[in-house]
Amino acid sequence: MTPRGPDPAIPSELLPGRPPLSPATFQTLRNLLHEHSGIALSPHKLTMVQSRLAKRLRTLRLDSYETYLERLRDPASGEWVAFINALTTNLTSFFREPHHFPRLVELLAGSGTLPRPIRIWSAGCSTGEEPYTLAMTLRQAFGAHPAEILATDLDTAVLDTATRGVYPWARIENLDEAWRRFAFLRGTGAQEGKVRIRPEIRQLVQFEQLNLLDASWPMAAGRFHAIFCRNVMIYFDKPTQRNLVSRFREHLAPGGFLFVGHSESLLDATMGLKPLGQTIYRKQEGQP
Repeated sequence: MTPRGPDPAIPSELLPGRPPLSPATFQTLRNLLHEHSGIALSPHKLTMVQSRLAKRLRTLRLDSYETYLERLRDPASGEWVAFINALTTNLTSFFREPHHFPRLVELLAGSGTLPRPIRIWSAGCSTGEEPYTLAMTLRQAFGAHPAEILATDLDTAVLDTATRGVYPWARIENLDEAWRRFAFLRGTGAQEGKVRIRPEIRQLVQFEQLNLLDASWPMAAGRFHAIFCRNVMIYFDKPTQRNLVSRFREHLAPGGFLFVGHSESLLDATMGLKPLGQTIYRKQEGQP
């Protein structure tokens, strides 16, 4: 879940005859986005926000960004999901940061008896490539050993894609042939040029909408043997990052592992997590 870049498909005039997004309204929108999603949008993103929200103004037939802001503030409008979806995007791929997946297998196998089931959380799962890669990895390494993967994201649009488990062929053309055969079914007829996740892989993953900033999460503390939250926290401010890391630690089983993105070496010894290298951390003994 990352802030989107400029959209070249929208012309610079955006909404002819309508006032542009003012700095004051932009600041208010930034504050609302941060309050509800934790994303700290850069101050220079005014043009990007104006571009993205122009589509919503057209769809809703609104005459200004200030009118749109009023719509957001109306709890009965139901616009919050569309607002979040408009300002976030999801850059991901199968086996992104590939070193993490064999290391997960090594760490699980080296911890003694495999837990039954292995429980993993993919936090910020985007369109599903990460949790499906986890499912592929566990299935290949441990066969039919039971595993449960919870995959969550704030963006409902990407969750719809993830739940379907159908992707363009281009998404997997760089994968080894062995992985393509192991985890995907090729489409025919109307589905030519697409692939679908095999049912035995798909059944390991449960997708749910979740805002990481919610005051409580609907899963038990101490549940997960590994949590993947990669390339998500870099878009949050430092206090939000530290709060999330603390909460992730609480939701790890004893000795569980936290995997973060390559640019997210943001933890210190006070967080109760021991660095294992390659942006992997283990929950220390005695930590709640």
